[in-house]
Amino acid sequence: MMHYVCKYTPVELFAGFGEKYTVLDDMPDNFDLSDRIAHPNLCGFGKSVIQSALSKGIDKLVLVNCCDTMRRVYDIIKDSGTCSFLYMIDLPHKCGYCQKEAFTESLLHLKSAYEKYTGKQFDRNAFKSAFPPLQRVSGPYVGILGARVGREIEAMIKKSIPFPVRNLTCIGNRSLSMDINALENVPDEKQLFMIYADALLSQLPCRRMNDSTARRCLYADPNLRGVIYHTIKFCDYYGFEYSEIKDKLTVPILKLETDYTRQSEGQLQTRIEAFSETLSGLENKKAKKRSSIKEHFVAGIDSGSASTDIVIMDQNKNIVASVITPTGGSAQSSAGKSLDEALHKAGIDRSSISRIVTTGYGRSYISGSDESITEITCHAKGAHYLNPAVRTVIDIGGQDSKVIRIDETGAVRNFVMNDKCAAGTGRFLEMMARALGLSLEEMSTLGLNWKEDIIITSMCTVFAESEVVSLVAQNKAVPDIIHGLNNSVAAKVSTLVNRLGLKEDFMMTGGVAKNTGVVHAIEDKLGIKLYICKEAQLCGALGAALFALE
Repeated sequence: MMHYVCKYTPVELFAGFGEKYTVLDDMPDNFDLSDRIAHPNLCGFGKSVIQSALSKGIDKLVLVNCCDTMRRVYDIIKDSGTCSFLYMIDLPHKCGYCQKEAFTESLLHLKSAYEKYTGKQFDRNAFKSAFPPLQRVSGPYVGILGARVGREIEAMIKKSIPFPVRNLTCIGNRSLSMDINALENVPDEKQLFMIYADALLSQLPCRRMNDSTARRCLYADPNLRGVIYHTIKFCDYYGFEYSEIKDKLTVPILKLETDYTRQSEGQLQTRIEAFSETLSGLENKKAKKRSSIKEHFVAGIDSGSASTDIVIMDQNKNIVASVITPTGGSAQSSAGKSLDEALHKAGIDRSSISRIVTTGYGRSYISGSDESITEITCHAKGAHYLNPAVRTVIDIGGQDSKVIRIDETGAVRNFVMNDKCAAGTGRFLEMMARALGLSLEEMSTLGLNWKEDIIITSMCTVFAESEVVSLVAQNKAVPDIIHGLNNSVAAKVSTLVNRLGLKEDFMMTGGVAKNTGVVHAIEDKLGIKLYICKEAQLCGALGAALFALE
């Protein structure tokens, strides 16, 4: 089996030798093998190719020298000696006549190399039979654009999005336009491969080609209903394109950045599902479905990494009971115990609850719920219920931070989240409080009495903890250290807010909203006033309960 990674790879050539081929786009769990032999700053996709080549025993691999990363990947795999056939194709970055001639020579050289490797003869008929017919796709769809995505993320997107999904990333939009019948009358092999080179280079260009203006057609399609734009860390080409188009698109767009591993699948799932909930048509569909339901009591369950929050509401949208308990080691167990406690406080039994909606990271692991909705949509709903004037919601949870833009109806219009790093989250503050020997309640106000402006330089939770320990050893005052920590959280959050843009009124939700020091630091950093209410930590569960009522 021949493996390849780029859409410019002449896979039909290998069909001419009777060889099967498949794209190499697995997302590994980690880079343990790759990191042993490759530089740590290699981009995630380059590492994934090395990881797959080493862990899966790939014997035959064709690479394309589209960027420096792939050149390094070729060198590393060649040095490992794991592939019996490893070949690097020289790809022109233009599509002119001279480039087609040069690419023709590259294809012929590859053909000769493979003939020598296998001892087989090239079969023209098998080669011509390998070209699939062009497929015409019509109707509304959501496009995956940007840098390539692994099949795992593509499957996740297709499962979550309420429209057909088209993978229009580099390897996903491989399509050759050529007249197969015309090849019958081409006696000269070089001329045959010149036509083939023309078809390969005339594809919709990737961002590595010098002229990629033809890519505009991807965003001008009237059937396009939304864009999920994927970028890979340390790969700038598609980051530039995202910056160019994000403010010009007239359809919703979600940016996903990964390191090309399957780590943080839960967070990615939340982002994709929240994006799905913002797409036009879905909300109307849900509203229609819910409009016929008449209930007396409903429950919203927000299963977070740090706490499980419950809100029970009656049919008039009155909160009749609420509970906040530590999640502990089991989302299911914590939700069950918390719901029992909330029912006891409300003075009703389980049979009185006609509908339950779950949200939060543990939402998919709680059985017995009627529906699961992302915490992004639920926080927007809850915030609008608590203060209809709010347009920007800052939610700092146990393991992530989100900034959500909502409209006058409480619907999500856009959102951004932190990456998988815990910096600036509730977990970050929890670990710092532990390092200082304080409770979170003590830490929330001690920093208000600061005198020296200490800057915490490390945003990584582990390094920041070491820095705090070092400051304690220097006899720095604890209020000054806490003030520095609050400012580091505010800096992280303000970056997210500025990415979305400032729009009043502002509200802060989540457990960190109870931390007065962090609230003041964010207000000072952004020059805004945050609306804080006593139900701030319950906002997600409150939104879930409101959805249950609808």
